[in-house]
Amino acid sequence: MTESLASYIDHTALKAETTKEQIDQLVTEAKEYNFASVCVNPTWVSYCSEQLQGSSVKVCTVIGFPLGANATATKVFETKQAIQDGATEVDMVINIGALKDGNHELVLEDICAVVEAAKGKALTKVIIETALLSEDEKKQVSALVKESGADYIKTSTGFSTNGATEDDVRLMRSIVGASIGVKASGGIRDLNSMKLMIDAGATRIGASAGVAIMQELEK
Repeated sequence: MTESLASYIDHTALKAETTKEQIDQLVTEAKEYNFASVCVNPTWVSYCSEQLQGSSVKVCTVIGFPLGANATATKVFETKQAIQDGATEVDMVINIGALKDGNHELVLEDICAVVEAAKGKALTKVIIETALLSEDEKKQVSALVKESGADYIKTSTGFSTNGATEDDVRLMRSIVGASIGVKASGGIRDLNSMKLMIDAGATRIGASAGVAIMQELEK
């Protein structure tokens, strides 16, 4: 049970003040518990890739993070650089303002550009930042993510006003169907929260509390 739940977790350290010592601890813990990946800022991708060689733990990074307001060309460059540095999963933030303006074409083009840059080299997860969206906007962008060919849709950066909720996970899953993954992220700090997200339809969990969750499970 511990191993199967561990395989859901992207073990995350994305704070601006994250130190090398903290990254070393993240990598050690990820190997010990066999988490799905470590999710780190782009500056740490190359180092984590080296440290995780020979391990099944993937290196995940973030693109256009945390605001999503970068130019599409910048997101594409970030994606290519991250893959070159050893990332095999990229979590990109949508253009949230464009979505709220109803400019779905721009939102879709932005996502598709990153999906195309990562194709065949890295999984793409699309962060929609649910806390900033209306229910209609969540439905609209979930359909766009599905159309884009991305591998996952993801609730949150963890840096906005709120994180993942069961209702949002359930709504996203209802729109994307079984064709892509759903990643719940932000505020998942204990075993019960994680299980609720999985029951709602999440197939990946972004958490900085992965070790605490595993220790709770072991007890």
